[in-house]
Amino acid sequence: MNDEKKTDRPKADVTKLSHDLFELAHRSQAMFAELLKASGRNGGPSMDPLNVAQSMTDATKQLWMDPGKLMEANLSLWQRHMELWRHASERLVNGRGKPIVEPDRGDRRFRHPDWEENPLFDFIKQSYLITAKWLVDTMSGLEGLDDKTARKVEFYTRQFADAFSPSNFIWTNPEVLRETLETNGENLLRGLDNFRRDLEQGEGALKITMTDPDAFKLGENIATTPGKVVFQNELMQLIQYSPTTAEVYQRPLADRAALDQQVLHPGSHPGEVIRPVGGRPRVHGVRDVVGQSRRGAGREDLR
Repeated sequence: MNDEKKTDRPKADVTKLSHDLFELAHRSQAMFAELLKASGRNGGPSMDPLNVAQSMTDATKQLWMDPGKLMEANLSLWQRHMELWRHASERLVNGRGKPIVEPDRGDRRFRHPDWEENPLFDFIKQSYLITAKWLVDTMSGLEGLDDKTARKVEFYTRQFADAFSPSNFIWTNPEVLRETLETNGENLLRGLDNFRRDLEQGEGALKITMTDPDAFKLGENIATTPGKVVFQNELMQLIQYSPTTAEVYQRPLADRAALDQQVLHPGSHPGEVIRPVGGRPRVHGVRDVVGQSRRGAGREDLR
């Protein structure tokens, strides 16, 4: 009797999948050509409006001035990857093994079971986590940089590391690969259509749609509670709505309906908004706009 465990694998229509991938490539080429034309007509945006390159150049100079630290960091990276290779080899032989590194608690990028159950994607995940931590640790705490430049370097190094996560690429994301096979590539075409609509809405510039503009009607499925702006700065506006009941909670509830919006509910005091449930203060800054950073930062820190 064959006791081999059976697994459900997506069945792909090879002909349909090939057609959709070809269509994806064709549409992408035309779309990016139009994007370049629009950029030329508008004079082209600045490639470095926040002067990140100069800060990174200063950090690199400081790093090269301490070759001992750089050599130590590279040796540590090599050792960690050797540990990962040993772990991968043991897993291939024994079918299991304790991971060398795991995602931070709350990191949702690697929630799909294949990131742990599939040896290949588990190796890709751990290799990325090791390298990302090495990069951030190496570029953080460099001597010879002023505080403002050091914060900027650390912030953008984290953004760079996050951008190159394997979860952001089709061929290294098992969840996307499964969806692509199951839909014969239609998921990628739908994503490209969304990208095209965002470009059209921004008249050549990428203007990401956060909600369906036709999904809400005032008085039907969107609130009409009176409110007013009680605080604002360059990054945000804080709206405090008027209470509709005789009694309200003493502690406010801060609701972030979008990446760049904070809402203070009725009965709250504006000064309490930076103290969420749990009492630990949190800086509202670039995290609310970019949605990726693990540290808050004011706009002035990024210039």
